[in-house]
This record gives sequence, structure tokens and C-alpha cells, in this order.
Amino acid sequence: MHIGLIGGIGVAATVVYYQRLNAAVTARGGKLDLTIVHADVQELIRNNLADNRAEQSASYAGYIDRLRAAGAECAAISSLGGHFCFDETRAVSSLPLISGVTPLDDYFASQGLTKVGLLGTRVVMKTKLYGQLRQTEAVAIEDRIDDLGQTYQDMAVAGVCTENDRQMFLEAGRHMIENLSAQAIVLAGTDLNLAFDGQNPGYKVVDALDVHVDVLAKLATGELTLTEARAA
Repeated sequence: MHIGLIGGIGVAATVVYYQRLNAAVTARGGKLDLTIVHADVQELIRNNLADNRAEQSASYAGYIDRLRAAGAECAAISSLGGHFCFDETRAVSSLPLISGVTPLDDYFASQGLTKVGLLGTRVVMKTKLYGQLRQTEAVAIEDRIDDLGQTYQDMAVAGVCTENDRQMFLEAGRHMIENLSAQAIVLAGTDLNLAFDGQNPGYKVVDALDVHVDVLAKLATGELTLTEARAA
């Protein structure tokens, strides 16, 4: 299946999606058929912070139309923060839209995780992954959501992670493990690989990007149908 990816939000996350999706499809003996369209990260930030779902979903719809014109058979948003208007986008999308949030609940349950700590955008942390977790409790450091969210946003836009920012995220994860009883830390921001890749924080880390990529790879190789993937 030809996968369409809304990228650029941010660029570093898009690169990792591309790398990991290609690796996952290749490992399955398949050949990746992929088109990426570059979206506007500043537009997404403005609409996300203002909860302007109608404007952002209309913007996504234009990008999805371009993906469809390029031959894509489904579309995915390469940003969990960008999923804040997922339902509104799905309603106006010219292609089936594959969620990066929906598969997480079942994945956590399959790993025996009953409580996870979240790092990502302000909205992701405040809403506990948009309130979509049913089988697993999500926690965040409530009095640090704004500064962690701002640091994440700045990192995503810049596409680089400073050592100070890396230590901030690593320590925040440790705090949730030690003080909030989280069993694992979820990288619920697709640019957090910039901070965590190559690190050994001493606690379990789940990269939400990998869960989304697994679904897309199964679609790309025919292991999942669109109906199954949208329900995953």
C-alpha cells in the first residue's frame, strides 16, 4: 500500500519516521511506497495552542489532497501533538487517516503497563493523550507541563536538542518513575528521539512513534487492511 505522510511538523520527526518505516518494511521483506508532504510547523503550533481545530484540519485536508494526487492510499500525521484535531481532519480527509494515538492503548496493555508517564506537547500532557487511554492510566508532572511543553516545542522547531534540554527530559522521566509510580515513560512527542536516542536513562521508555510506524509498516506490506489499521 502507498503510504502518505504529513511531515515537516517537525523535520527531525519526519526524518525518523522515514528511517524507521523504511527499516520496518525492509525487515518484513517488503518495498516501501511512500510520499511525504511538507507541512507548516508554525501554523500547527499556533492552531494547537489556540485549539483551532477547524483551521488546522482544513490545512491538513489540503495536504492530504496532494498526497492522494500523488497516489497515496492512506495518510498519517507525523506528530502526536498534531493529532489534536484528528477527528475533525478525518471528517474532511480525502484518504483514510491512520491514527498514531489509537494503537497506544492496546500496546500499553499488551506490555502489562497500567501506568505511564507522558512527555510531549502541552496539549498531549494536559489531556493525557487526548483522553483516549482506557486500559492504562497516564500521568504528567502537572506543575511543569508549561515549561516542559515549551522546551519540547523549541526543540521540535529547531530540530536539535541541547544537553541542558536532554537532561531536563531525562530527569522529568525519572521523576515520574520515582514519584508518580509510572512504570514507563512514553515519548508522546515524535521529536523526543532527539533527546532519548542513544541514552540509557535507567527506566523503561516507550517511543510512541515506533507503535505508529509498526501499524504503517503492516499496512505497507499488506499485513493489515485499512479497516484493521483504523481500528488498531
